[in-house]
Amino acid sequence: MQFYLNGYAPGDPDIVKENLPDAVDVLVIGSGPAGALLAAQLSNFPSISTRLIERRDRALQVGQADGIACRTVEMFEAFGLAQKLMREAYWVNETAFWRPSKQDRNRIERTGRIQDTEDGLSEFPHLIVNQARLQQYLLDYMRMSPTRLEADYGLEFVNLTVESDGEYPVVVTLRDVVKRTESVVRAKYVVGCDGARSLVRDSIGAVPSGDFANHAWGVVDMLATTDFPDIRLKAAIQSGDEGNILLIPREGGYMVRLYVDLGEIDPNKREAFRDITQEQVIETAQRVLRPYTLDVKSVVWFAVYQVGQRVTDRFDDVPVDQAGSRLPRVFIAGDACHTHSAKAGQGMNVSMQDAFNLGWKLVCVLEGRAGPELLRTYSAERHAIAQGLIDFDKEWSKIMASPPKDPMHPELGGLDPQELQAYFVKSGRYTAGVATHYAPTTVLTAQATHQALAKGFTIGMRFHSAPVVRLADAKPVQLGHAARADGAWRLYAFADASGKQLRELAAFLAESPNSPIRRFTPTGADIDSVIDVRAVFQQGHRELKVEELPSILLPRKGCFGLIDYEKAYCPDLKNGPDIFDLRGIDREQGAVVIVRPDQYVSYILPLDAHDELTAFFGQFLLDRH
Repeated sequence: MQFYLNGYAPGDPDIVKENLPDAVDVLVIGSGPAGALLAAQLSNFPSISTRLIERRDRALQVGQADGIACRTVEMFEAFGLAQKLMREAYWVNETAFWRPSKQDRNRIERTGRIQDTEDGLSEFPHLIVNQARLQQYLLDYMRMSPTRLEADYGLEFVNLTVESDGEYPVVVTLRDVVKRTESVVRAKYVVGCDGARSLVRDSIGAVPSGDFANHAWGVVDMLATTDFPDIRLKAAIQSGDEGNILLIPREGGYMVRLYVDLGEIDPNKREAFRDITQEQVIETAQRVLRPYTLDVKSVVWFAVYQVGQRVTDRFDDVPVDQAGSRLPRVFIAGDACHTHSAKAGQGMNVSMQDAFNLGWKLVCVLEGRAGPELLRTYSAERHAIAQGLIDFDKEWSKIMASPPKDPMHPELGGLDPQELQAYFVKSGRYTAGVATHYAPTTVLTAQATHQALAKGFTIGMRFHSAPVVRLADAKPVQLGHAARADGAWRLYAFADASGKQLRELAAFLAESPNSPIRRFTPTGADIDSVIDVRAVFQQGHRELKVEELPSILLPRKGCFGLIDYEKAYCPDLKNGPDIFDLRGIDREQGAVVIVRPDQYVSYILPLDAHDELTAFFGQFLLDRH
């Protein structure tokens, strides 16, 4: 076997690497959570040329983030990956709280235990799994996608310029990290997912601002033996004088992660904390856990980091004073946009939500479904979410680093253990990832004029799935799992009491020249490729006949014109509450719930609001071609 003819290239020599093409539609810089998810989403579209580059010589193997919020698992279901995640991950079911003993402050005692995620918040649990494994799922998904996309390793971003015109106006210089040779690639769009020290961010003049780090934490993934009884529960531990620990059990049944409080950072010696060793961090943890013992057998991963909260002023290359005259060509996502502590488990999750927000918009524009103005909504929407994350993290980090209140010396201040437990409960929706709420500041989120028709589907928030029965095959399913990462909108029509208005809506969608489906679905494309219509009836699944469904609910698709039987649903009365009751649907009038490709509710309308329905989509979708 011969290789390295044209120079050494790290990695498996059986994998034949091709040079990057001279021009691509989307160039993604960085294969972390945001970059991998964005590339995975784009990899579904053969018409879009996508490349993912990474300066490392291979995929991440171990360490870094581990918390996967319920909302993220919902998103992964759109890629068909939720079950894989749940099988491998640790499930965070409960959280225990420990504080100094009232009798002896040198010893800790359990003070409480709560359910981690409130009932009904999501059909999925809060999970813990290595970031490297999560990214590998996405990389494998890319590899098996229609485009067979694979990351290009060993390439680093150098700089870029954006030209005023041309089909591929973004000119990017890359460098081979081994050979140190440079190459130029042109792109229609570039997305920097290159971390907190983002060079893409610097190249577009975006500026992070906020508080510098003032507190240090050590994080250790370990295999250990201990007599601490809650070693397989998430635990918030406050010691008397040795600091605090956030304990996170890891996947596999044996490994555990400790976030260990290392105290305040001297502003005159900000880099000194980097000299702290894993032995020092473990010794601190052992003191915090007294009277329990911790015998570390193996350290899997170790890091020391600062807690600081910063958010970048904008998430694209268009300065505020040019927002009305320029369209964005370069975007940033993930840590390039926002940095904060790891203990709330939000960094990786919010980063992937950035990418999920941007991905479908790039698809929509590049496939000619919408004008490029749609891309302005990315920075507008995600910047507000990032600022909310920073505000939350400041409070969270302050509470986690607070010493416990000494009942013998209340004048010294500190945090009462009940306050810590109460804050965990209060912040549960945020840490589950379901608190994101897009304001009606863009064309993608409408006013809540008709919110009363579907009170449980809050406009601007994620579509909260519920159990239903699929009519054609009587299969119990989750309604929200109908959504795939395919860039399509979902239109869920909940039937009125008589069913008359639902059938009139179905006829309008199928037959009227003003139907958004007829207007905005490209010629030759499947009828549900842009707007996917699903209906939920009030009757049981044995009371309806499939053959009597409207044609829009039995669409013919593909080259053979086969019938899709998975568009009609009924309440699941055997396995849970009726979806109409569970989500507050007006039984008399019914409702239309319009859901974005990234699973957020955009609009709620009456079933007979045909013109309003088309007008909504007409704000950003282009007539078919």
